[in-house]
Amino acid sequence: MERSQDICDAATWRDLPSAPVLFHLAGRSYVPDSWTDTPAFMQTNVVGTQNALDWCKRHGSRMIFASAYIYGVPATLPIRESDPVYPNNPYAVSKRLAEQLCEFAAIHENISVTALRIFNVYGAGQRPEFLIPMLISQIRARSSINVADLTPRRDFVYIDDVVDAFISALKAPKGYNCLNIGSGISLSVQEIIDTIQNVCGTSLPVGSACAARRNEISDVRADIERAEKLIAWRPKWDFSAGIKAMITEL
Repeated sequence: MERSQDICDAATWRDLPSAPVLFHLAGRSYVPDSWTDTPAFMQTNVVGTQNALDWCKRHGSRMIFASAYIYGVPATLPIRESDPVYPNNPYAVSKRLAEQLCEFAAIHENISVTALRIFNVYGAGQRPEFLIPMLISQIRARSSINVADLTPRRDFVYIDDVVDAFISALKAPKGYNCLNIGSGISLSVQEIIDTIQNVCGTSLPVGSACAARRNEISDVRADIERAEKLIAWRPKWDFSAGIKAMITEL
């Protein structure tokens, strides 16, 4: 039965029946919100994750944890799990702290945890403020396309591939594991616009304010070799196919 409860409330976990695996995806997201409501992000993403780990300890369960991009400005590309992490926004900090709780629990409390560092996920149902839904909305309105900056590059991974990664993570060895989940390819905002326009059959004018966001990162690309070796996972969806599916479902 589907329920909506607060993961920071101990009662939520008392009422939750036992299970061999906990897929922990609950949390606060969206980076701009994390700057304006940092305490809520820390409470939900950090305290909530500790509650999840406590539940796993009580029931002898393993956990698959939805982490995020926490590397900050990368020193090299592609980014490997062993590279230094420099969270550059409160959301990333909250996820890094949650990861540390997971690693501590694995080492000291014998709870097996696999943390999936999910890069830029996209798909139907995403909040309209995110880049790809915002672009699709503008293109469907047949208006001009306006963005802040055309140059940043990101590694986008389709939602179906992310779901497959969670299922594949059940094959991870015991203990603590940390895996990048991305496409292994980076695309600029301009390339994303071009792809969506090609799928939609439009050629609308594109405008840019040439305004970099706070703590902008110029390029992000995941090394996904470890996920392939450890859990036999690789993305199946290329970006154009993912955009077509997303537009169909909207």
